[in-house]
Amino acid sequence: MSEQLYFIAIVPPEDIQKEITELKQFIASRFGSRHALNAPPHITLHMPFRWKDKKIELLHETIAEINKEISPFEVELNGFDFFEPRVVFVSVNKNLPLEELQRLVVSRCSTSLKLDNANYKNQVFHPHVTIGFRDLRKRMFYAAKEHFEKKAIDCRFQVNRIELLKHNGKKWNIMSQPF
Repeated sequence: MSEQLYFIAIVPPEDIQKEITELKQFIASRFGSRHALNAPPHITLHMPFRWKDKKIELLHETIAEINKEISPFEVELNGFDFFEPRVVFVSVNKNLPLEELQRLVVSRCSTSLKLDNANYKNQVFHPHVTIGFRDLRKRMFYAAKEHFEKKAIDCRFQVNRIELLKHNGKKWNIMSQPF
């Protein structure tokens, strides 16, 4: 019985993805952190989980049901912030509809899919778009922090759907939804 690795996220529109991917590429070339390039820019709503291939239809149905319930809302990406000593990210402004959507995703995944790993180490939801992490060495993290503390970014986009991302063994890809 084969299992694959998935997670659920909001993926910004193409123009914002392009801008954030350029930031990831800059971090890779200037600070040696390439790991963030293994996924499209996104705001994680449910951390990675393993799912059996034979039950993929249920997973797709659950995502489709959640998407039908979303009332479009705006998300603003504004500035840079850090989780010391390894993570550099684009900040997401506090947003009640976003928090409600994340709670809906977690709740539905728990009840419909019987998933219980919605939050990393039981941390509170802290929406962000990662541009450097995991392979960012401490010394380089502080150099990146100094660089990005002085930079600005301000993007807004409408959220009207969530996406399922699947790991192919090397990187994360947005799955085409069969609905």
